[in-house]
Amino acid sequence: MKPDQENSRRDFLKKSALALASFTIVPRFVLGGKGYVAPSDQLTKGVIGVGSMGRNHFPYGDTRVVAVCDVDQNHLKTAVDMLGKGVKTFTDYRELIQLPEVDIVHIATPPHWHGIMAADAARAGKDIWCEKPMTRTIGEGKRVVEAVQQHGRIFRLNTWFRFDDVFYGMGTTVKPIKKLVDSGLLGWPLKVTVGRGTGYDWKFYWVGKTNLDPVPVPKDLDYNRWLGPAPYKPYNPHRVHGTFRGYWDYDGGGLGDMGQHYMDPIQYFLGKDNTSPVSVEIDAPQQHTDAVGTWRRITYTYEDGCQIILDGEGKEENIPYIEGPKGKLYPGFRSDIPDLQRKLAAFPDPEPQVTDFVQAVKNRQKFALNEENGHRSCTLVNMGLAALRLGRSLRFDPVKQEFIDDEGANRLVYQPMRSDWTLA
Repeated sequence: MKPDQENSRRDFLKKSALALASFTIVPRFVLGGKGYVAPSDQLTKGVIGVGSMGRNHFPYGDTRVVAVCDVDQNHLKTAVDMLGKGVKTFTDYRELIQLPEVDIVHIATPPHWHGIMAADAARAGKDIWCEKPMTRTIGEGKRVVEAVQQHGRIFRLNTWFRFDDVFYGMGTTVKPIKKLVDSGLLGWPLKVTVGRGTGYDWKFYWVGKTNLDPVPVPKDLDYNRWLGPAPYKPYNPHRVHGTFRGYWDYDGGGLGDMGQHYMDPIQYFLGKDNTSPVSVEIDAPQQHTDAVGTWRRITYTYEDGCQIILDGEGKEENIPYIEGPKGKLYPGFRSDIPDLQRKLAAFPDPEPQVTDFVQAVKNRQKFALNEENGHRSCTLVNMGLAALRLGRSLRFDPVKQEFIDDEGANRLVYQPMRSDWTLA
């Protein structure tokens, strides 16, 4: 080989080695940082209702927002400003749920829309992440369960305390509470009290007004579509957006707002996910037909004697959160059972739960808080609301999921819908 050829070969090899050294195959997650998921591997979602609550759904679940829907143009504009002009916008949710590029539908509207939208999304082949309360009536909840299961969809409700986060005044997650209840150390049946004395606020500022004057509808709001299946009432800004919870047509005040947050974990740790109470008793002022008011006490009783007591007055202090024949559990996980932690250590932990919604969707696994147990804990809320609206205590059949010998109460199980809206 000639000297100049040898030099050229050496130069080529040297340059090739440098090039190979600089060309390193880097794992995809390194390029995007810890937890990075390529856009092609991300599930996509459409969010219905993009007010302040709906915009909180944008980052949920490591998914990508491709479409949004709202009947208020100001909400849509804010959403586009946050997400970019590539996101599709709609004012009719029925168009959004038909998009083939949407995997998951997030429902963050007022509750009078939850049932119809969830059932329609299931029929359209979408998985669903729905705000609480799951539905505004017991009948709507039954229809959502049927639609989700008939169409093989994955559903989650947007409350998480049964599997994550400090459970308000208890100062701990629900897991050790569930372990304690399952251990039998408290005995049976149990009484659970939910109120200010145990660390829970019923938000009685969510009350309606009885003297609303009609005012012109803002040009940016499609009020007729905001009402949707709800009865027509003249527009007043107190009916919509941040204060809708104060009106029976759309929600149920503080009980509608916080009821599933507070009672779903109780249903879980009492082992009542497949049933409902047999009665609900109320102590409350007579309610207005339109505007939600306050209440003093609501008591739910299960067939085995377990009770959930909602304390609206909050006058009592230093009361137990859970009380059984063998012991009591107080806020902060304090107990009158001597050496509780040592005794509890001898018992098994609760069964693990599926708590990653994205993985639940990908693996087609039922999520921890799904259409079935979510419907049951929402039934707690709706039983209480029915009793309040009627001003009387009620008996309930947890199998048929209807009230016993009370035609007026059962009219609140399946309430009529306005215009051409229906939940078949």
